[in-house]
Amino acid sequence: MEIERKFTIKKLPANLGSYPFHHIEQGYLNTKPVVRVRREDEEYYLTYKGSGMMTREEHNLLLNKESYYHLREKVDGNIISKKRYLIPLAHPMFRQDFPKPPADYSLTIELDVFDPPFAPLILAEVEFGSKEAAEAFVPPDWFLEDVTYRQEYHNSYMAMQIWQ
Repeated sequence: MEIERKFTIKKLPANLGSYPFHHIEQGYLNTKPVVRVRREDEEYYLTYKGSGMMTREEHNLLLNKESYYHLREKVDGNIISKKRYLIPLAHPMFRQDFPKPPADYSLTIELDVFDPPFAPLILAEVEFGSKEAAEAFVPPDWFLEDVTYRQEYHNSYMAMQIWQ
């Protein structure tokens, strides 16, 4: 299961260049259900995602380079290209009614900086081990709006739109 929340941001972290990152390119063969092909650096995947906005089933199948490029030719809509920064979030905050996590508990913020035609869009995603943790999460102060339930911020929807 994939359990994640998605946010717009107020500003980029000052030390963004110090974090590891991946170059990601992805396209969609289908959107209901989501069937996606993705290149992440030099790894290639075919992904199936079930329905849902914050919580949904997800399965990845490793592809070779040739299979990825063969399937890439068949995608509908736009190819999405982005740089994904992996930013550790030590000691994340949760609502007071949520059980206190262990002292060494941390999460990872996946900060997606989109290339044209989607630039200047930047989104932060945080994945969780449970729906309860996701719902109790208090975002860092540099996050702006929670767009988890807004379809227009989901990549599968974005890929099918006309961009300038």
